[in-house]
Amino acid sequence: MNSNIQKRVDSLSWNDAEESLSARGYAVTDPILSPEECASLVSLYNQPNRFRSHIVMERHRFGVGDYKYFANPLPDLVENIRTAAYPHLAKVANEWAKALGDKKAAFPADHAAFLKICHKAGQTRPTPLMLHYEAGGYNCLHQDLYGEIAFPLQMVFLLGQPGHDWEGGEFLLVEQQPRAQSKAEVVTANQGQAIIFTTRYRPVKGSRGYYRVNLRHAVSRIHRGTRYTLGIIFHDAK
Repeated sequence: MNSNIQKRVDSLSWNDAEESLSARGYAVTDPILSPEECASLVSLYNQPNRFRSHIVMERHRFGVGDYKYFANPLPDLVENIRTAAYPHLAKVANEWAKALGDKKAAFPADHAAFLKICHKAGQTRPTPLMLHYEAGGYNCLHQDLYGEIAFPLQMVFLLGQPGHDWEGGEFLLVEQQPRAQSKAEVVTANQGQAIIFTTRYRPVKGSRGYYRVNLRHAVSRIHRGTRYTLGIIFHDAK
């Protein structure tokens, strides 16, 4: 692993991130990627051999835009982020599983071991992806689930500067608590920062213990410019 990426990830305030994730379902990190690293990732988008599939959102009524899933082997930068961030997030994931009484959802401490669980369940295709939107583009509310095995947290990196490279295109989270109206939140970040957020639910403490609160995410309409992001999903797909 690139030791520089490892140091950057390890130096993040993970205690603050855990508190924010538990309270709101998301956390925004300090910058992890440099502008040069962001540009290098964007440059991969026009290299078809780096990706296993290309999804045009309009064809599936997912929104307006497109995204591409990386093929194995993943780019070093993507692989290093995924490997470095997973152990920190696995601690949170295990705390959540414990709170919800889910004894079957114990996550190993390193990502390679977790991928073995995915592969045993038939989930062998890599899921890190890049997303691309032009003016008028957007992404509908959804969850990134690709099989029986799902890691409860994921990350998205902004590869450009909001307000400079694009206008609009805010990251949205919508939370649905039982027997209550949905609650939406706009999450802001800048180039090179990661938004960590829940894949499908977070635990919330009630009068009778913890219960699951469902969340979905989306991207609002782009008004101007071009928006690229990198998505880091920790479980593989069927």
